[in-house]
Amino acid sequence: MLPSDEITTPRGSARIDTDLPTRPATALLVLGHGAGGSVDAPDLLAVRDASIAAGLAVVRVTQPYRVAGRRAPAPAGHLEEAWTAVLGVLRDRHADVPTVLVGGRSSGARVACRTARAVGAVGVLALAFPLHPPGRPERSRAAELATGLPTLVVNGDRDPFGMPQPGPAVQVLTRPGETHDLRRDPAGTAALVRDWLRAQGWAESE
Repeated sequence: MLPSDEITTPRGSARIDTDLPTRPATALLVLGHGAGGSVDAPDLLAVRDASIAAGLAVVRVTQPYRVAGRRAPAPAGHLEEAWTAVLGVLRDRHADVPTVLVGGRSSGARVACRTARAVGAVGVLALAFPLHPPGRPERSRAAELATGLPTLVVNGDRDPFGMPQPGPAVQVLTRPGETHDLRRDPAGTAALVRDWLRAQGWAESE
């Protein structure tokens, strides 16, 4: 693991935590956090560990509003602007790793989806994708998942934010008994992600 570092964006400083495999990386996976959460959420840490073991480099990005100590999320456009700036720096830093994947949990997954094409990602990982606000199914965000890129959604079947449906290039896996935080079995969630990465050819096989 490399020390935490900060990257200057138009919306303030973002913090990055970088973990590298012991051999040349097969891909770079960049992950964002939930709206009021951190990059140390159990599911993100479990996915990090499984991905590194499978040969990927993993960078977890803390948005500037969280670095500044605020819990209330910044506007969507600000999140996208900061995320895009960070991805530009990371692509330069990891120029020897041509395959870039983006993702995150909840709000971080939404930002990754909305910017995936712009940052040159080849795939998207969406953990606990918040399909709609609790109790407001008419306010669907399903369109954000329609990037046209291979996308994996992992949601709990008790998530009050809803369960997305599969679509072209979008695979949806359900975690029984899990709510929005995906805390009951992080290792099981990470195993599903690892298997998807391998199936796509982005991770080393066993």
